[in-house]
Amino acid sequence: MTRVLSAVAWPYTNGPRHIGHVAGFGVPSDVFSRFMRMAGHDVLMVSGTDEHGTPILVLADNEGVPARELVDTYNQVIVDDLCGLGLSYDLFTRTTSGNHYAVVQEMFETCRRNGYMVEETTQTAISPSTGRTLPDRYIEGTCPICKYAGARGDQCDNCGNQLDPTDLIDPKSRINGETPEFRDTQHWFLDLPSLAEALGEWLDQREATGLWRPNVIKFSQNILKEIRPRAMTRDIDWGIPVPGWEDQPTKRLYVWFDAVIGYLSASIEWARRLGEPDKWREWWNDADAESYYFMGKDNIVFHSQIWPAELLAYNGQGSRGGDAGTFGTLNLPTEVVSSEFLTFGDSQFSTSRGNVIYVGDFLARYGPDALRYYICAAGPETSDAAFTWADFVTRNNSELVAGWGNLVNRTATMIAKSFGEIPAAGPLEEVDEQVLTTVRDGFTSVGDLVEKHRLRAAVAEAMRIVGEVNKYLTVTEPYKMKDESQRERLGTVLHVAAQCVSDCNTLLSPFLPHSANKVHTVLGGEGEFMPMPRIEQVDELEPDNGAGHTSYSVITGDYASTPAWESRPVVVGAKVDKPTPVFTKLDPSVVEEELARVSG
Repeated sequence: MTRVLSAVAWPYTNGPRHIGHVAGFGVPSDVFSRFMRMAGHDVLMVSGTDEHGTPILVLADNEGVPARELVDTYNQVIVDDLCGLGLSYDLFTRTTSGNHYAVVQEMFETCRRNGYMVEETTQTAISPSTGRTLPDRYIEGTCPICKYAGARGDQCDNCGNQLDPTDLIDPKSRINGETPEFRDTQHWFLDLPSLAEALGEWLDQREATGLWRPNVIKFSQNILKEIRPRAMTRDIDWGIPVPGWEDQPTKRLYVWFDAVIGYLSASIEWARRLGEPDKWREWWNDADAESYYFMGKDNIVFHSQIWPAELLAYNGQGSRGGDAGTFGTLNLPTEVVSSEFLTFGDSQFSTSRGNVIYVGDFLARYGPDALRYYICAAGPETSDAAFTWADFVTRNNSELVAGWGNLVNRTATMIAKSFGEIPAAGPLEEVDEQVLTTVRDGFTSVGDLVEKHRLRAAVAEAMRIVGEVNKYLTVTEPYKMKDESQRERLGTVLHVAAQCVSDCNTLLSPFLPHSANKVHTVLGGEGEFMPMPRIEQVDELEPDNGAGHTSYSVITGDYASTPAWESRPVVVGAKVDKPTPVFTKLDPSVVEEELARVSG
């Protein structure tokens, strides 16, 4: 058994999440986490909503509500959607918790004490019309490096380089188009150059494992070439107070300094709520523990440079030396698992342009497993992938319904009609042995692919095996065995088919946990096969720490009953009734209906 931290990117609370978001951080992390639990590992899956930063203030102003009210509203929407999708978090919390405030401030103070936070005078962008600080992401201009016209003030999405607003050529505010003013201000900077050598050694070690996706490791190594100090505080009154600057209420820790620390603070909060306040250390201080960070490609820099740099600074492992703080020496990521972008046809998903499919709307109309399957089978694993409604309907009908759903339905229907229960097997013939071997081999072939984050290949392999079982029923023709002299053979074929369906259900359960529970019931199983997450209202652990909550919603769950990743014998005599379809066939008219929704 290995302890595995599944660290899932924190969705921003500026609105509901769309399916492109969960294609990057949500479904891939959950499939991996569920599989690793089934494989016998001790998994801790954590995340939460990212709720600080100037964009929240801008949106709150536009909607005429306080920032606190805005993030409370969207936190609940996101919690409901991710729980509905079946993401099996041990804890999904939020960055506006008192526990998070305390952990972030300890990280900052130790990094500063070790010499990796340096105070410098810099220039900040101010809106001439409002006098308010403009966030880096709300300033656009031409990239000075690659000349891309749509670069942001924090990063160029074209060449991937980190930027400052003052670097941009002809900068403009995205809010109102005005040219920002730049004024001198004091800020704390993370001294990345003093951590560059340690970061480079760590990335080289990661490359040597051969585990990281090539685009992630190469991008991460390339951005080291232009490394420089990065401001970790901002002129803003919404965020975590800066230790030592309590007399300056308009300065706060930068949202991206605090958000990545959420992986640690959520782990600590989980342990505190469990009543074992030091248990988180088993995933963070034990050098043998593994950690996997899941996100979209636009967040690679924060997980392969900023967060590892913060950890190295906290540990005192940069060129300035130093000593770890009260949290002890913290583990760096084992792997940064970054997906590419899921696009909406030929265009990017865009909430502002109405070019969007929200998770909640998708779940309400088509259910969670149809979306999970599509993301696994056709998602942006190593390259951008285009979602189209036509492709979604085709895959749902031809693969889920006609493939897996048909196998479950025809097997259960024949058993219900001929026996009413799973029959015992008589002597096995070669065709029976072959199909059983094919299915059982899937625990190795599918499992190896999931462990390597190759979900498209893994789900394709599982569906190939489903196809082999469907062929078995076509070859053996149990539906033609009507004579009493054939009854023993009929029982054997249907027993083998039930065993294959049961094992295929296990193979597909990390991808399709909701339908796995339905298939388990169809075959006469009792209880829940794949444990599901739940929403709980919890009390604030640090009510006096400035976060402002008394209670809030979290996603959690008890996953101790997760089944093992192995074949388990079906129960002879288990009652099997005539089934109802596990999946819903979609009418082709769905395509035009959904396109009309977008155009409307």
